[in-house]
Amino acid sequence: MTAETAVALPALVLLTAMLLWGVLAGAAQLRCIDAAAVGARAAARGEADAAERARVVAPPGATVRVVEEAESVRVLVEAQCLGPGRLAAALSVRVSGLAVAAREDRVGEELGRA
Repeated sequence: MTAETAVALPALVLLTAMLLWGVLAGAAQLRCIDAAAVGARAAARGEADAAERARVVAPPGATVRVVEEAESVRVLVEAQCLGPGRLAAALSVRVSGLAVAAREDRVGEELGRA
């Protein structure tokens, strides 16, 4: 092994670890978006377990907030994505997903008033 290889090999290992962490953070972001969409659809239909449905899809340890408004529902899913190895605390990022849906459980009420 040459000196150049001895210097380059740890850098390549670090680069590979960072790329892998980036892919995992991207996957966690997509899971947050999907979880928010699932929760928003369930809340829009008036289902009581909308937050729980979102937690099933969300990354482990994610927080789910459901906000019901007069004509829509909003679901926010947030999760912490830790960095690799001993750098977990220093390289952690917060990923989130937000979804908004029109309330379907209010449609019949509006038609009944007309």
